Amino acid sequence: MAAMENMRPAQNKMGTAPIKKLMPAMGLPMILSMALQAFYNIVDSYFVSQMPDTAEITGAGEYGINALTLAFPIQMLMIAIGVGTGVGINALLSRSLGQGNREKAGQIAGNAIFLGICTYAVFLLVGLFGVDAYLRTQTADPVILQMGTEYLGICTTLSFGAILSMIYEKLLQGTGRTIPSTIAQLAGAAINIALDPIMIFGLLGFPAMGVRGAAYATVAGQIATLIISAVFHHTHNRDLDAALAYLKPDAAVIKEIYKIGLPAIVMQALMSFMTYGVNIIFGRIGNGVVTAYGVYYKIQQFVFFAAFGMNNALIPIIAFNYGRKDKRRSRDAIKYGMIYTLVIMAAGAVLLQVFAKQLIGAFALSENTAALCVTAIRVITPGYLFAGANIAFQGIFQAFGSGMRSLAVSLLRLIIVALPVAFLLTAFQNAENIVWWAFPIAEACALAAAFFFMKAITKEKIDALEAK
Repeated sequence: MAAMENMRPAQNKMGTAPIKKLMPAMGLPMILSMALQAFYNIVDSYFVSQMPDTAEITGAGEYGINALTLAFPIQMLMIAIGVGTGVGINALLSRSLGQGNREKAGQIAGNAIFLGICTYAVFLLVGLFGVDAYLRTQTADPVILQMGTEYLGICTTLSFGAILSMIYEKLLQGTGRTIPSTIAQLAGAAINIALDPIMIFGLLGFPAMGVRGAAYATVAGQIATLIISAVFHHTHNRDLDAALAYLKPDAAVIKEIYKIGLPAIVMQALMSFMTYGVNIIFGRIGNGVVTAYGVYYKIQQFVFFAAFGMNNALIPIIAFNYGRKDKRRSRDAIKYGMIYTLVIMAAGAVLLQVFAKQLIGAFALSENTAALCVTAIRVITPGYLFAGANIAFQGIFQAFGSGMRSLAVSLLRLIIVALPVAFLLTAFQNAENIVWWAFPIAEACALAAAFFFMKAITKEKIDALEAK
């Protein structure tokens, strides 16, 4: 039996397939999966922007987008905890499989599901007791408060689908099974897209629910993704044992997951804190700038989530081969992971520059808000190559268990540089046009630190393999 287990890692494609082909083969399904996650955010915004005015509210669609923008940081925080925990699960699971430790891998999987349930309990409490207080820190507008409370309350109290589907997705990805997780994401996105207009506008006999309909459509898609991904895991993920005993929390396993995952959670959560901070800072200029930022952010997610998808392929491949002490394949994974990520970001920047007006024109925005969205695209996208390199470096650091270095890069690009620079730029007379420069400036500063950290990783981790 021991001999058979020792043979198992060599049979896994992460240890045998050519890296140049393996990276896109694993990455493309993950990119599609991440792009579908972006759909959950932008589809709601698109249909909400089309909401008709009422006797009480003029510009209902733009009010709705503003409300969704203010609600978005909590949704991002939810994703941060799910994805960040998943990073720890993914890296640890792949490493255990690479070492041939099937028992450890089963424990990781069971504890991952337990942690997902605990995470949902936290956001259930937020949805029941904290939504109104949170939104009031960003706006006093009664229309935006009402819409935001309705939308965010539903998304948090029914967030078990979003959180647990992310856990199951990482369990599938950690064993190299990216296609089943993508199928689950596709089904959820299709349900969300189909239900959005039905529930928002009241089609096919449903009542018109406005932003509440958008929220219900979103959670319905997330629950569908959870059900399908759970079925795939429990019926097809044969690299892992799914005994109920593994669901019992194991302090040692949880500690190992969060040793890698906690910095990743904080790193992902920084995106939530940045958006929250930007909403407040941009609010100093006007509601139109906040709305424009919300629309731009959800459009650019398609590019960034594609890069994160490649990042999600990079992490288990590096971790698996580092676990096998294979220096050549570890280096190749770093090389091609960086190349493919930069290609994705460059292509995204070009497409957004070329089609900026057409993309923004799809939303029912005022002329001024639409112009601000186009300005944001023009200014921010040239910095996408810096951002792509940072995203790739963060994945590399996580794969080698150096989560703190990855966290440091995130702090620089999302908080330490971006928010103070944005705040300073609001003091200028033409702040609504120049404040967007805060983002490429922050990416450039973070990249300088990432190069320094990569030199240390090479010396500590990769070069040390020669003596093993």
